[in-house]
Amino acid sequence: MRHIYSCPLRWSDMDAFGHVNNVVFLRYLEEARIDFMFRLAPGDGSPSFSGGSVVARHEIDYVRPLVHRHEPVTIESWVTKIGAASLTIAYEIKDPDVTYVRASTVVVPFNLEAQRPRRITAEEREFLQVYVDDGMTSAA
Repeated sequence: MRHIYSCPLRWSDMDAFGHVNNVVFLRYLEEARIDFMFRLAPGDGSPSFSGGSVVARHEIDYVRPLVHRHEPVTIESWVTKIGAASLTIAYEIKDPDVTYVRASTVVVPFNLEAQRPRRITAEEREFLQVYVDDGMTSAA
């Protein structure tokens, strides 16, 4: 299963060439990732996904320029790897027939109190498993 996030484009996202600036795409990925992670949090007093996380790595392939418009762009997110103390989230920023960006982020759960990384719990792994996908998409 994939998480779907509808991301609005802002006038200030454009560069001098009228395209969404390459750095802005990192903000889009962050918005989608935060929306994804908060939806995974189980609530009911569970400590899962609490305490924070840090980004260890971003990888981005810019496929096509995205020009500012009023309609939001869709960001699909899914999990491609779950390790002992990290997970990899993949993304596509797209419209139904066009892909603008393919990216991935390595996220490390972080214990803010201890100021160090922590392991992924069994409960968190169970929630993440639902979003594991091979990432195969149709050519766009």
